[in-house]
Amino acid sequence: MNRDEALELVKQHISNKNLINHMLAVEAIMKIIAQKKNENIDKYTLAGLCHDIDFESTKDDLSKHGIKSAEMLEGKLDEEILKCIRNHNELTGNRPENDYEKALVAADAASGLVVSAALIMPSRKLNDVRLETLQNKFKKKDFARNVSRDNIKLCEEIGFSLDEFLQLSLEAVQEIAQEIGL
Repeated sequence: MNRDEALELVKQHISNKNLINHMLAVEAIMKIIAQKKNENIDKYTLAGLCHDIDFESTKDDLSKHGIKSAEMLEGKLDEEILKCIRNHNELTGNRPENDYEKALVAADAASGLVVSAALIMPSRKLNDVRLETLQNKFKKKDFARNVSRDNIKLCEEIGFSLDEFLQLSLEAVQEIAQEIGL
């Protein structure tokens, strides 16, 4: 499945525009991670784009979230991508086992921090968010409470300092700001 087919499939299963925008943001972060690590960009971006394809159908039982996504995508994506998607949600009992899987978990959380920071800016624009903003908001546990700082810190296990990862996440999402309306 290519990117356009994946996006069409996402739009068939997800009606919430903010959730689609989240998936696009995770895709953008995964792309920059793949570029920096010299990894397969398609493999990384497809995991980012498709990781929450089941969310609207599993939101009432998150222990199935990720597992159902992989089932929905069976035969459409490589097993390595499906495993990455299955392992991005600890509530399933699965944990990320390698750099690729840890990248998805970190990107998923970082996208939430970046977007939340944009939404509190007077302009509500990503272009007004700076690294310093993210650094400050990262330290404030009451800001974006559902964003796991531990998940973001997985960036350190895949070769990025926290500041470097926050900066590259910000830049990645800023590149698609117009597409996601921020």
